[in-house]
Amino acid sequence: MNQSTQHKQHSSLPALMIGAIGVVFGDIGTSPLYAVKEALGGEHSATPTPDNVLGIISLIFWTLLIVLTVKYQFFIMRADHQGEGGNLVLVALAKKFSQGNALMQRIIMVVGMIGVSLFFGDGVITPAISVLSAVEGLEVITPAFQPYIIPITLMVIFLLFFFQNKGTGKIGRLFGPICVLWFLAISVVGLKEIILHPEILAALNPVHGVKFLFGASGGNTFIVLGSVFLAVTGAEALYADMGHFGKSAINWSWGFFVFPALMLNYLGQGALILGDPAMVKNPFYLSVPEWGMLPMVALATAATIIASQAVISGAFSATRQAIQLGYLPRLRVVHTSSSEFGQIYVPLTNWVLLIAVVVLVLGFKSSTNLAAAYGIAVTGTMIAVTVLAFGIVLRHLFSWSLFLSVPLLALFLTVDLGFFGANALKFMDGGWFPVIMGAVLFFLMSTWRKGQDLVRKAVRKEEIPLEPFLRQLTPAAINRVPGTAVFMTQNFDLAPPALVELLKHTMTLHEQVIFLSVQTEAIPYVSEAERFKVDTLLNDYYRVRISHGYMETVDVPNMLLDCPLHGAERLAMEDTYFFLGKANFVAGRDPGMARWRLKLFLGVYRNAESATHFFRLPSIRVVDLGTRIVLGQEE
Repeated sequence: MNQSTQHKQHSSLPALMIGAIGVVFGDIGTSPLYAVKEALGGEHSATPTPDNVLGIISLIFWTLLIVLTVKYQFFIMRADHQGEGGNLVLVALAKKFSQGNALMQRIIMVVGMIGVSLFFGDGVITPAISVLSAVEGLEVITPAFQPYIIPITLMVIFLLFFFQNKGTGKIGRLFGPICVLWFLAISVVGLKEIILHPEILAALNPVHGVKFLFGASGGNTFIVLGSVFLAVTGAEALYADMGHFGKSAINWSWGFFVFPALMLNYLGQGALILGDPAMVKNPFYLSVPEWGMLPMVALATAATIIASQAVISGAFSATRQAIQLGYLPRLRVVHTSSSEFGQIYVPLTNWVLLIAVVVLVLGFKSSTNLAAAYGIAVTGTMIAVTVLAFGIVLRHLFSWSLFLSVPLLALFLTVDLGFFGANALKFMDGGWFPVIMGAVLFFLMSTWRKGQDLVRKAVRKEEIPLEPFLRQLTPAAINRVPGTAVFMTQNFDLAPPALVELLKHTMTLHEQVIFLSVQTEAIPYVSEAERFKVDTLLNDYYRVRISHGYMETVDVPNMLLDCPLHGAERLAMEDTYFFLGKANFVAGRDPGMARWRLKLFLGVYRNAESATHFFRLPSIRVVDLGTRIVLGQEE
């Protein structure tokens, strides 16, 4: 039983639903702060005539219904692996189903890297636009607050990122109740306006949305779709966080609480504008009674912090998964809770996100300006998910025929591409930021993958078959000392470079030798029964493979304590030493990559987190033995 399943089994459905409301729906739950305002009052908006108001609200309703309910809940969330979801789960499943097809494997890898890159773009924009739009409510109370909007926003953002290393355990318990209160508050505010202007209920008729798209609504019709899409930003969280709460909790929370609350508020904002088009400048806050403005600003700020926290935590998880799938170099990953597995902190990711968010706030200065940057990253991620899910995974998981899978792929891809095209029209107004950020991340990931391929080719030139090498190590040839030596290796058929170097210089070896390979499986968790594979190789030599899922933390010393070595007592860590090969790669002739790009790879390679930290090895028992390996041909 995996850790995620264990956690869910110890929680009741109502408790999981409250947790899901706080974490899964935090992002999409704060969209009412800016979606209608941008669609009807932003720079790229439709004139707030009654027909356009009904059309926009109708499009929001049907977009939420089609994208969230039909696409994600009925289809995408069925493509899980041991209950886990997310872009990288789809990548792992797609690669599994396309074994033997090298071209398809490469396409999947590229699509996966694009999706991950754009996800990080979303992770930057969400905290910026959410917190900024919430704090802007102060300006509605009185224009005197206007000069303080940016400083207050930056203060909230700094505090948010500064305390990431403390973990989210304690504050996480407040996420659900605060968001429940948030959804109840926006429901009541929206219902008040609907009662005053019940004609807004006509927006539930899809005809109004179709008329807006294809009728005489002006030349801005298509680009307004980019603002309509703001209502579904955060939809990918349903799939990405499925492993934490389960399908049932997410589906029930959405269908019976979150979706009705959102639509009551969207309909209420539309009703307010129908009554007075001047309210379009900030329909969310202007629909709140004057006495409730300050409490609503405080509640909105709390909700946006929660939404931002969920995205930041998702970025940490995505970083770890990308590292374990080989898309990124090893980075320092800190676990902030001894009891909650998913609570991690990645310092580099945290500070890069903080710098990018601050740049966004200072550069764009308002949620209206930021709205132009929002959307491209999310729609790009959705396109990647749609292609992988309907093009490969669902078709193989459920043996769908091309007759069924192709029309579904075409339908949802048309919707995704339509929103992507609408957001792409805002490229020069800010959409360039997530695209450039995603392109930089994609370039870094592709460079890392290519560089690793070159390293593997270069290392093969130095390979020595293991068993023939060990047979030469007769008692007369080497000196055996007490204790256990662990040699990290990726290939059991070959002698680890550290072993070769050790014997070359000392001709000394410990009495017990373990050749250890740590294997990341294309599944989230590995059962304890399948954790170890142990073979005895000659006398006192063992081959041990430790398997772990890409959602698991690798702690080699603790894992080895549970390793069943044949005929041997439990390992004594105080007598165990870990030998690592520390390769010094240099560029030769024709290395297979542009030299400037190779230098970038080597720089990242040298500064990546060491195997000692990554595998949690005790540093006082680690021995690094270096070798020089030329990438390409000797000069």
